[in-house]
Amino acid sequence: MNQHSPTQRVALVTGAGQGIGRGIALRLAVDGFDVAVNDIHRSNDKAEAVADEIRGLGRRAIAVTADVSNPDDVATMVATTVSALGRLDVAVANAGIAQAQALLETTADEWDLMFAINVRGVFLTWQAAARQFISQRGGGKLIAAGSNASHRAASFLPAYSASKFAVRGLTQVAAMQWAEYGITANAYAPGVVNTPLWAGDPEGFAREAAKIPLGRAQEPEDVAALVSYFASPDSNYMTGQTVIMDGGLNYN
Repeated sequence: MNQHSPTQRVALVTGAGQGIGRGIALRLAVDGFDVAVNDIHRSNDKAEAVADEIRGLGRRAIAVTADVSNPDDVATMVATTVSALGRLDVAVANAGIAQAQALLETTADEWDLMFAINVRGVFLTWQAAARQFISQRGGGKLIAAGSNASHRAASFLPAYSASKFAVRGLTQVAAMQWAEYGITANAYAPGVVNTPLWAGDPEGFAREAAKIPLGRAQEPEDVAALVSYFASPDSNYMTGQTVIMDGGLNYN
């Protein structure tokens, strides 16, 4: 195990090879975290590139390949993070997928895949991280990818919207059950974010972005700023929340 200082902080970010996950991983590195950058096997080169960027910022980083819907992969991912970086303080369950579809045309397999990544992935990542936090006896921060669609469903994203409502519920339950260990659980709920997720639908992206009151699409750095707050001591008294940050499209 690598030597580490008592003030060292370590974060794990899933789905961090590109888009929002990359933005979060880089921001946490700027904030002083050493970072484990996760993505699936076919995106390992992207994860390695993000890890290199983090090392360029003066922090330690590793790339960890894992399918967040696979319990063994997730357990190994957390164990590898702790072995390489010394501990775990923040787990960001960012990995997710989206697919525009009509509800009548959604297949059972499409529905199951959406929940496997967007919900099961959060559950498994948080569960493994919470076990590590508890073993360290120092609390920890669980953070997940919600969506403004977890507060008001998007008609063109039925399975996605349902999965994000589930993340919102999971966030509340995790906050209730793990508070006694000093663990907080919160989720970020962005809106129309300029990421590769929209690459296949530029017209749809432009249409949705035009609705944003603040006048521009959201950037990964905007989301990362909220995650930075969740990961910091400033949010120590916040738990169980799914916070909308979408440029004014939705309000609590």
